[in-house]
Amino acid sequence: MKENIIPHTYQITIQDRRKANLQNSFLLWFTGLSGSGKSTIANVVEQELYKKGIKTYILDGDNIRNGINKDLSFSPEDRTENIRRIAETANLMIDAGLVVLAAFVSPYKKDRENIKSIVKDVNFVEIYVNTSIEECEKRDVKGLYKKARAGEIKNMTGISAPYEAPENPDVEIKTENVSIEKAVEQIIEYITPKLKLKNE
Repeated sequence: MKENIIPHTYQITIQDRRKANLQNSFLLWFTGLSGSGKSTIANVVEQELYKKGIKTYILDGDNIRNGINKDLSFSPEDRTENIRRIAETANLMIDAGLVVLAAFVSPYKKDRENIKSIVKDVNFVEIYVNTSIEECEKRDVKGLYKKARAGEIKNMTGISAPYEAPENPDVEIKTENVSIEKAVEQIIEYITPKLKLKNE
């Protein structure tokens, strides 16, 4: 069947869409343990970008698992497929000229490397929301850690499944030491030069 699939080339390019939007387009990938603050920080970053007139879209773990990826479990194989589908979705949005913010635990390095290869290195900003497992358990916003400790949830990252921390993230946020406001400032400062259109 694959031999019958022929990608269509359209006349409007990514450069055209970026010029129309007066901005560059790329992916901000927020990774960290459940409860680390990824979605909270991504949400505030998006608000700040919106104030600046930047066109954005957020992809969030729980929302995606209620729709596109509702057929997937939390097994290592399904987690890999979950991230692959999100990366492909983000890639379409980058092509549409948007700044995409994605907040996902994404515990495996190989999966995050795969995202880079899908969206291209130049369009990938890795943001490590670095919060200790102890702090995440203290917060336990969704009650997941309590359930995992009780054996009600299998493959819980940080408890019964590994989290492979990024070694060289573009931005690292240590949420136990900085406020949300400071974290957002740090991210905005990093991406501001990247938002500007270059002559392509």
